[in-house]
Parts: sequence; structure tokens; C-alpha cells
Amino acid sequence: MALRSSEWLCGVVTLVCVMGTSPVVFGDEAKRPNVILVMADDLGYAQTGYFEHPLLKTPELDRLASGGLRLDRFYAASAVCSPTRASVLTGRSPERTGVPSHGHALRHQERSIATAIRKAGYVTGHFGKWHLNGLRGPGVPVLGEDRFHPGRFGFDVWLSVTNFFDRDPLMSRRGKFEAFEGDSSEVIVEEALDFASRSARSQQPFFAVVWYGTPHSPFVASDDDMQALVDAGGDADEKAKLQKIVDGMDDESRNHYGELVAMDRSLGTLRAGLERLRVLDNTLIWFCSDNGGLSGIEPSTTAPLRGHKSQLYEGGLRVPCVLHWPDQIQAGRISRVPACATDIAPTLVDLLDLPDDSLIKPVDGISLLPLIQGVGEAVVSLREKPIGFRFRGNSAVVDNRWKLIRETRKQKGKSVTSEQLYQLDEDVSESKDVTGDYPEIATRLSEWLAEWNDSVDDSVSGLDYPEGSVNPDHAEPKFWADDSRYEVFLDEWRERPEYQSFLKTRLGK
Repeated sequence: MALRSSEWLCGVVTLVCVMGTSPVVFGDEAKRPNVILVMADDLGYAQTGYFEHPLLKTPELDRLASGGLRLDRFYAASAVCSPTRASVLTGRSPERTGVPSHGHALRHQERSIATAIRKAGYVTGHFGKWHLNGLRGPGVPVLGEDRFHPGRFGFDVWLSVTNFFDRDPLMSRRGKFEAFEGDSSEVIVEEALDFASRSARSQQPFFAVVWYGTPHSPFVASDDDMQALVDAGGDADEKAKLQKIVDGMDDESRNHYGELVAMDRSLGTLRAGLERLRVLDNTLIWFCSDNGGLSGIEPSTTAPLRGHKSQLYEGGLRVPCVLHWPDQIQAGRISRVPACATDIAPTLVDLLDLPDDSLIKPVDGISLLPLIQGVGEAVVSLREKPIGFRFRGNSAVVDNRWKLIRETRKQKGKSVTSEQLYQLDEDVSESKDVTGDYPEIATRLSEWLAEWNDSVDDSVSGLDYPEGSVNPDHAEPKFWADDSRYEVFLDEWRERPEYQSFLKTRLGK
């Protein structure tokens, strides 16, 4: 029996599905689910095995996808990293939260989904890249006295660095520095599994955020992982084909893809570990990337999309996304409804029946629970709420098949604004501006974008908060090498390869 679309709006998506979905019930009736949010750092839309990348195989990500739900039109909340991370925690467009670009601190006045979930009785943990404390530069251990460390936003346990990190990372366990050996992706997955194990023993549900440093530059892969790119070929002919591709790559590209071999392997470690703990079936794993892929890497990180990280074209925003939850998600489903990182927090509020005031309003995201719980041949026809984006003075809106981009440039000392309209279902590469063919749609989306931008401007000024303004002590972004609290470590860290070039530039020595 099919449901009429008007009966299943919930203010979010129009969905037609086969009858038989049972509601998620928690409390005394059923065990509450565990939740793990996994995010890659600069992983491009094209860089998955299930999209038949010409080089990279991702068997573990593919396994999660085939056992769950692929969201093939999933968007990061911004074209760079920190803003998307702020949106994951708040459900709000990043500029509303005080994080317009990388290295900005998340405002204390925001409400974090981790805080809400902890209040609901979960134990919460953050593992890996944080980048919401206002510090720029390669990742260093987060200080225990940092006013913006993960614990300030609802995490009981945290093993975190300020920004991207690579092999043999130096990390901070709630302010205590610890050095690790091995690939950074595998390090934090093992730590997350230890956290899950302790939670399982105490019979307390857990919420874990696992934010990789891969495949962000600098690219440092093991020789074995770079060789694995070729060894993944199914037969001699395929291995020869892959070897030819690898031979034609520069060193940075080889290391970049080698890092992704390790990251994918760590997803297998995560899955196997949860299965060993007997919590896999009742754990929602939500995997995505923080922004689109990088330019200058070959083979392409984003083809056939246009653009890359730092741009509002699809290549800068559209990212891989997989949800895996055996107890509730039917295996092998693929959705092409537009969804966004801003949807993660409101979905968890809905899923876990958290209080309505768990997030600051306005919330830009929507609950994807109806989509997650679809069964059979679920047919998604549209998303009821457009998705807005802002970055470096430009903005965009995605409304199902349509996308409008508004760009502002300086010409002869004056600001000149232009708009382009793209029909994404027919032109995924955004190669043809169809404003002239669909002027009414262009006008409608332009008006929506103007109204939304005004709303975001109100949020930027602090009007969403009870005080009606932003706390005056909110941190401004700066490099950690310019922070006096890190001075004591500078001489020691000059010898670490991930900091050598950075410190030489910053300190002039």
C-alpha cells in the first residue's frame, strides 16, 4: 500500500514507500541505538569504489554501502572543513554558528547535538580532527585549558587534534599529550572501538564522532598502502592497468590515494570491531566527507562534477555519504534526494526523541528519518526545503533538480553580482547556465536566496541568542604558533615532519 505524498511530508521530504516500516521505539521497549559519525577530510565525490573510480578501490566503504543506504546527492555544509563540522554539531548553516571558514571557533552560545545526546543518557566521545577552536595550522594536540575544546561542546571523552593529522600522530587525550604510531585513520578507529567496548560493558549507549585527517595534505602513506593500489586489481590485466596509472602519477597523488587505502581499511576495522562487541546491528554509522575533493590530484577526485574544494560548484560541495544500520536500514538502498550535513543533527534529534530545544533555531537542516526508514523500492520524489550555502561572499541554493549560484566580484572598484541557474538532473557538470530558459525558476530561487541570506546575517550578528548578540569574548582565528600557550613546545616540534615547514615559515628560522 503506497502512502500519498501529502501524508508523509513531515516538513522535510516527499516519500512513497512500501508499507511495513516499523517505528523506532526506545526506552523500555527496545535498546537505544548507538551512533557513530565518521567524516573524511577532503574526500571527493568520485573517490569511491562504488562509483567505479579508475584507480581507487574502497571495499570496506562499498561493503557498508551495500549493507545500508547510499545518499548519492549528499552535500557538505560548506566548501571547506570547519564550517561543515560546525553544522554537523548544530544543524545550522555554518555562518550562523560563527564558523564562516576554516579555523574559526564554534560559539559557546550554540547548542551541540553531543550535549543533547549526553543529557539523554549516552556517553559521548570525539576522536580525531576538531578544528572548531579557532586555531589554524597543521593539527596539534588540543590543550586541556582551551576554552573551545570538544569537552566544552558535550564530549565526555576526547582524543583530538586542532586540525589535519597524518601518520604517527601526536594527540591530546582530554589535555594530556600522547604520541601514536601508525596510520592516523587506524589510530582513531582503534581508540573509538576501545570507547565503544567500555560503553558496551557498562550497557550504556554511545555517541562517537570519528573525524579523520585523511586525505588532507600533506600526504603521507606507507609504501605498502601505495602498492595496495595496484594489488587491488582482480587479475593480471587489471593490475597492469592500475600499475600504468600509478606510474603516471606524481608523488603527492600516490601518497594521497595511499592514505585512502588505509582509511578504507579502518572502516573495515570499525565494522569488524562493532560486530565483535555484538553492537553492530544496533549502531548507526553515518559516513561522509567535510567538503569536496582537491584540485591537482590525479586521477580526478570529483569528475564528472565541476569544481573542487573552496568552490560552490558541485565538486566543492557534493560528497560521498553512506548510512549503515542493520536493525533499521534495508540493505542496498540508494537515494538521490538532496541531503546535507546540516541534516545530521536534526535527524538525530528526531531519531532519539530529544527535546525540541536541543538545537538553536533557526535550524537549516531537516530530519531524514523518513528516508532512513524507507523500505522496499523507496521512491523519493522531492525535498521540501531548499539547501542554502554561503562561502567567501558567494552563495548558492539547491532545490531538488535546480541550483542557483550567486557570485560577487569586484570590477573597477565596484561589487558586481551575477547568478547562474543549473539543471542538475540533466547537467551534473554545471556546464550550461539555463537562466534564460527558466526565468521564473531563476527569480524564485534568487528571491529565496536573498531572504535566506538576510536570515543568516541576523544569525551572524547574534540575534538568535537570548542575549541578542554574540559573546564579546568569542575567539578570533589565529595560528597556534602565535599562541603563547604553545611556545613551550616549539623547539621540540621543529623536528616533527608535520610541523617543520609550517614552523620555519611562521617563525622565520
